[in-house]
Order: sequence, then structure tokens, then C-alpha cells
Amino acid sequence: MNTQAWTIHNPSGSRRVVVTKELPGQRWLEILIAADCRVEVSPSTDILGTDEIAAAIGTRCEGAIGQLTEAWKEALFSALAVAGGRAYSNYAVGFNNIDLDAATRHGIPVGNTPGVLTETTAEMAVALTFAAARRVVEADRFLRQGRYKGWLPTLFIGEMLQGKTIGIIGAGRIGYAYARMMVEGHKMNVIYYDIHPNPVLEDFVAAYGRFLESRGETPVACRRARDVAEVLQTADAVSLHVVLDESTHHLINADSLALMKPQAILVNASRGPVIDEAALVDHCRKNPDFRVGLDVFENEPQLAPGLEELPNAVVVPHIASASTWSRQGMAILAASNVAAMLMGYPAWNRPDISAFLGDAPPKAAPSILNAEALGVPLYTNGGAE
Repeated sequence: MNTQAWTIHNPSGSRRVVVTKELPGQRWLEILIAADCRVEVSPSTDILGTDEIAAAIGTRCEGAIGQLTEAWKEALFSALAVAGGRAYSNYAVGFNNIDLDAATRHGIPVGNTPGVLTETTAEMAVALTFAAARRVVEADRFLRQGRYKGWLPTLFIGEMLQGKTIGIIGAGRIGYAYARMMVEGHKMNVIYYDIHPNPVLEDFVAAYGRFLESRGETPVACRRARDVAEVLQTADAVSLHVVLDESTHHLINADSLALMKPQAILVNASRGPVIDEAALVDHCRKNPDFRVGLDVFENEPQLAPGLEELPNAVVVPHIASASTWSRQGMAILAASNVAAMLMGYPAWNRPDISAFLGDAPPKAAPSILNAEALGVPLYTNGGAE
């Protein structure tokens, strides 16, 4: 049980909001204080359990901001509702840690933080791709261990990706941004699979291909695969950008890994359980030229046995969204969701949330996942509709 005292801001505020982790920046806090909230923040860096969060909610709590690492299920939404709760926001765009039906049953609007993680996450996927391809972490460790004795023709030979084929599984906003970075920066062809076609991606690559051709360069191409297997078989590097649900759990397993090229690269900056980590460790051991870059893990914070010893794996601790702009933006959106619901504002009903990061944000909640189910009014230029 965490025994550290929670940090209290604006102790005279009439509305009590608990925040389960310290958040970056100050504007998120200013938003809640402007909504007359007493804000109580956990200083602990440990993942709080359900009992600890329920104890923090107590007998009176109007709102909460929680983390992707916490299980916001029936027990917590029941506790929040009994305490008078009227708003919860995840400090994340993903919400597979949330029982949205339970929140709706208890009348709790649930927010998330979309629109500020796209480029940041895509950049990390690019970084992992090239760190794996060019064996950056292996070479760094080798050098720091004092083993470098001079240049050698065979020292840490990796894979060049310029002009090769990148595979995207999940061509939503982040997958699209990643594809653009790889196409524009490295002239890669794209093969993608998504349950929905992405004509914007296809049109962009086609237009860029025509531009390259007009300059006398080899054009690039993009096509949607018939299934995941075709992407795995075709691509020189594959990046995963899917949501986590029953259909994507262990999407990458022993059978699917066997479809990939022996020198392929696999990158995951989406959700850890998309990959069967034990199968991945076994595949990497048997195929030393196969490389992987991981930002997320199946059973965070634990790694599958053997993963950390693999020389052909680049692993980082779930930091894909860890840029100053993105993390502060997430905090602003999470606070705006809670403050807006407590002040009786409507829910924003359009994909562009950039207005909330400016100096004159709309009087609305940026993203309420169950707004329709709860009958939360939607925002118009004049207020609610």
C-alpha cells in the first residue's frame, strides 16, 4: 500500500479531483483550478492498485484522472459514482484499461486524449525501426564495454531500408504518419493492411511517386494487402499500429513470425499483447538476423524471459509519446475533459482538438468516449446542440 501523502493544490476548491500520477506542465493544473477544483495528486511512481485508488476517491470526489496502467473497471467506477463523481479521463488515447460499459452504467463520462500523440508515436516507431536495422543499441553497448579495437569491414553490418518495402498493420492516424515519414524520408514502398482502406495514404504515396518520377527518380508505390499475412510475407520491415482487442491479441505469434523474411524488422509501438512475446523471443533466438524494436510489452513492466538478453532486440520503456509537447498536451486534454464535465459543458464532436491547446479553448470537453450513450450534449459554435 502506498503511504506517501498526496499533493494538494487549491485546497479550498469546491470540487475534489484526484489525479493518480504527477502530470507534466502546469496548464492542466490551471484548468482544473479555474474550474474551482481541489486537486489531489499521487506522488508515487508505482502503479496504484484498485484499492489504493478507491481509498483516494473516498466519500466525496467529483472527478478523476487516471492512467493506462490502471484497471478502471466496475469497482472504481462504482466507488467514484457513490462519491458523487461526474467525470473521469484517461491520461492516454487508448482505453483498453477501461470498462466503458461499467462507467456508462454508473453515469460517469469517460474522456481520453487523442490527437496529440500521432507524430510523436510515429517518430518513435521510426527511431526503433532504424535502431534495429542499423544495430545501434548493440554497437553502443559494444563500444561502452571497451571492446572496440578499430574499424572492421564486418563490424555490426545492418540493413539499409532506402527504397525497400515498409509494412503497416493498422493504417489509422499513427500508421499513416509513420508511413509518410518512411516514404518521404527514405523512398520506401508501402504495403498495408487495415480493415478499412486508407485512400488518403494511397493518394499521398501515388502523388509523391509522380513527383519523384518527374525528377527522374524511381517512384514509390502503395497498396492495401488482402490480409496481415501478405504484409508479413512481403515487407522488409513491419510496424504495428493496431488497437488491442480480441482480434489483435497475439496477432503476431509463432506462425505469423514464420511468414516474415529472415532479415526482416518488426516494430511495435501500439500495445504489448499484440505480440506473443514468448514466441518472439524464440523466433529471435533461432533467427539472429531478424530484428525487433519494442516500446510496449505483453505484461508490462515485466519482459518475457530472455527478451532483455537478446542482442537483436531494441527495447525501450513505453516512451513513444514521451515528447514535451505530447505529454503536456495529453495532460491539458485530460484536465479539460474533467473540468468541462464538472462545469456542465458539452462534448466536442470533431476530430481536430488543436483548439484546446491554444489560448482560447472552446468551452467543451475535448473527447468523451461515451457521450452519446450518456446523452451528453454536443458542441456547436454557440455552445451545445
